[in-house]
Amino acid sequence: MTQSNHRRSARLGRRTLLAATALTAAGALSFAGVQAMASTTPKATAASGVNLTDAHKKEIAMELVSSAENSSLDWKAQYKYIEDIGDGRGYTAGIIGFCSGTGDMLELVQAYTAAEPGNPLAKYLPALKKVNGTDSHAGLGTAFVNAWKTAAKDTVFQTAQDNERDRVYFNPAVQQAEADGLHALGQFIYYDAIVMHGPGDDPTSFGGIRKAALKKAKTPAQGGNETTYLNAFLDARKAAMLTEAAHDDTSRVDTEQRVFLKAGNLDLNPPLTWKTYGDSYTIKN
Repeated sequence: MTQSNHRRSARLGRRTLLAATALTAAGALSFAGVQAMASTTPKATAASGVNLTDAHKKEIAMELVSSAENSSLDWKAQYKYIEDIGDGRGYTAGIIGFCSGTGDMLELVQAYTAAEPGNPLAKYLPALKKVNGTDSHAGLGTAFVNAWKTAAKDTVFQTAQDNERDRVYFNPAVQQAEADGLHALGQFIYYDAIVMHGPGDDPTSFGGIRKAALKKAKTPAQGGNETTYLNAFLDARKAAMLTEAAHDDTSRVDTEQRVFLKAGNLDLNPPLTWKTYGDSYTIKN
């Protein structure tokens, strides 16, 4: 499958990210509250084992996501990526698929410009504000695409992408997983879900998926069995994916995350071998 097709499968479920929506399931932290905590270094998870914020574990998480998003373990090669994949969200770009139509690309360029005024993308801020919430290319086009690729060579822009990935996706997911008493695998399962589905609370967003899982099983923090709960979460996520045609390939759940869970690898320790979209990958150490 081409990179474009991987992106289409991964991105079609993304919900608008600007609203600090509450995760209303019993015992859930609000998304705004989790984001506020994300500015601090997460403490050790309530479960034993190494937290996903450990540098090596986080690298594994980035490679796992990239295998599904980019057909490659080389996630750092994606800073320059940008295209319109035809999903109604305008341009999709960068290491986590920031979208011009969902607000996270706008926030990224705003952060980049705050750190480095006069950068190649700064002049496109007015256009990004106008197209937010649409699939329009008005004021952007080929010139913007070329400017993105130029900016991607700038370490300041690379750092801005890393920071926005953490602020909007990684840290909130890990914080919620910590609160639920999950090990590194569960933290990754939450992260991959929030990347694809967004942090909202409708049925096919992260909060809605978690809420559906809680109807079937308790989290470890609530006294439940971790494997049972994670299976319930993956069941709920798969059901959410199948509501949209672009998600009919659920291999990142079936032949990746479920494989690790069935093996009892709650600490997400390598070696790891899995498949996404029919392609095989291995992380040896």
